[in-house]
Amino acid sequence: MKMVMAIIKPFKLDDVREALSEAGVTGITATEVKGFGRQKGHTELYRGAEYVVDFLPKIKLEVAVTDDQVERVVEAIANAANSGKIGDGKIFVYDLERVRRIRTGELDGDAL
Repeated sequence: MKMVMAIIKPFKLDDVREALSEAGVTGITATEVKGFGRQKGHTELYRGAEYVVDFLPKIKLEVAVTDDQVERVVEAIANAANSGKIGDGKIFVYDLERVRRIRTGELDGDAL
């Protein structure tokens, strides 16, 4: 089992959710986060004063999948989140040691 975590631009969330649904993903967790990478930040004007916005709004997606779904899920996220501009985000894949569904007690692959 793997955990796929992706940081994407907020306006791409619906596109990514649709792509994941088509890839067979039955559930995702989305969290509003702030961060920056190569994109750094930008300056904004508020009531005539210029200020720097260091951390930009992003969406963090977490998807628990079986090993055979990983490539399909990563490709779905990468294709749907790609705008071709800086700040499109990153995808991280890491091992998931154990999963338990609280309601039924199902374990690992059955719990996904």
